[in-house]
Amino acid sequence: MPLYKDLSDDVAKILIWEFDEDEELDVDLLLEPENQHKILGYHKNKIAEVLMVRKMLKIVLPNHKILYRENGEPYLFPQDFHISISHSYPLAGLAISKNKIGIDIEKRKEKIKNIRHKFILHEDLYIDNSQEMDFLTAIWCVKEALYKIHHSKHWSLKKHYDVLPFELQEEFTVKSRVYDLENEDFFQAKINFFDNYCVAVVD
Repeated sequence: MPLYKDLSDDVAKILIWEFDEDEELDVDLLLEPENQHKILGYHKNKIAEVLMVRKMLKIVLPNHKILYRENGEPYLFPQDFHISISHSYPLAGLAISKNKIGIDIEKRKEKIKNIRHKFILHEDLYIDNSQEMDFLTAIWCVKEALYKIHHSKHWSLKKHYDVLPFELQEEFTVKSRVYDLENEDFFQAKINFFDNYCVAVVD
């Protein structure tokens, strides 16, 4: 079974699935009829990501299905749980909770340094440039996960999302905040580094 990681805790079910060429991913069995049209023209890797998420859902909540709001945000039906999804082929992640939750998976890549200026502001004060790639990857993951639960089309990852100072480890938690001129909200993020990937979960 290509269940890659189970990061679940007392609050949320958090699963990471790894694509396996020998695994059967049947579109007709796994994908909701309402979403069949969405995958027309998708690359085979993208289709695999979509179906891996459905496979995980059937393990946890076999009688639920994933639908999408007009803005593209996924939600569960029945709507008794919150959901968040992330892909970084060949991995796919699914987070399910009674509370709002966000998950992001990123592969560690040197090229993230090229976009540092687009999402780093206050974090410049504590980033250790000898470990720049991992700091940037962790911060990007947290901000992407935050955006999934607390977003506005007028906000930017640089100006409205902060990740408070932290030290890199394989597994750790970090505080983060979302803010504008009038309000601010604080969240806790769990970060896991494994193999060549980083996963952040915010709730």
